[in-house]
Amino acid sequence: MRRAIALTIAGSDSSGGAGIQADLKTFAAHGVYGASVLTALTAQNTKGVQGVHAVPPDFVALQIASVLDDLAVGAVKTGMLADAPIIEAVAAALETRAARIPLVVDPVMVATSGDVLLAPEAIATLKSRLLPLATVITPNLPEAAQLLGVPVAETENEARAQLDRLREFGARAVLLKGGHGTGSTAVDWLAVDGHVLRLEATRIATRNTHGTGCTLSAAIAAELALGTPLQDAVRRAKDYVHRAIAAGADMPIGGGHGPVDHLLGVPNGVVTR
Repeated sequence: MRRAIALTIAGSDSSGGAGIQADLKTFAAHGVYGASVLTALTAQNTKGVQGVHAVPPDFVALQIASVLDDLAVGAVKTGMLADAPIIEAVAAALETRAARIPLVVDPVMVATSGDVLLAPEAIATLKSRLLPLATVITPNLPEAAQLLGVPVAETENEARAQLDRLREFGARAVLLKGGHGTGSTAVDWLAVDGHVLRLEATRIATRNTHGTGCTLSAAIAAELALGTPLQDAVRRAKDYVHRAIAAGADMPIGGGHGPVDHLLGVPNGVVTR
């Protein structure tokens, strides 16, 4: 039997909780083989980002070509892309080599710590070149506000209105994540195939939320690589991340925003779906 394969195109998190490291853990937890293309190295821990070293765009493109020329990739996700030339290189490579492969775009702009991970001048390139290629984009509330040039949504009505505008960027589906909101529940909105779904989950009181966005988009990509329909892929990915946050809520790693538990307390083996 052929093994499902997913590819992550993102930055490295030296502390292991986000970026490429979180993506590969998530793929493995779903029983999916993970390949990776590095766009940037970060000096990073649970307290913040101390430095970023971007990979040259032509080498990012070469990594993508190397993977896609050999592996039967079933889904691709993008995370931290750092700057406009890297975004352009990624978009061009995916247009040429992965036009029919499901693409999850996590428009990573700011780390959980508040550190900037995408050059402000690159936002226009992200909107014009990469978002239209996506099967689904997964902005959180602050990222949605930056993409649209508006204040962060504070009510469900404002979030719903921003969802409609995000659909205009051309992605097949939009998942607007409400984890940055307030209240006892976190509400996400999924616009897909002409439908708008309200997805609610109980908010977990914990500081350990480092890498949750990376983990969610990677889980969606893993599910798509396994052949799961998009709506079900999003629901299953959300459930996985919710369980990972709960499992890691008291995990004593680092002195800041710690990571989630990608393996849900299972030291050896695959997380059940």
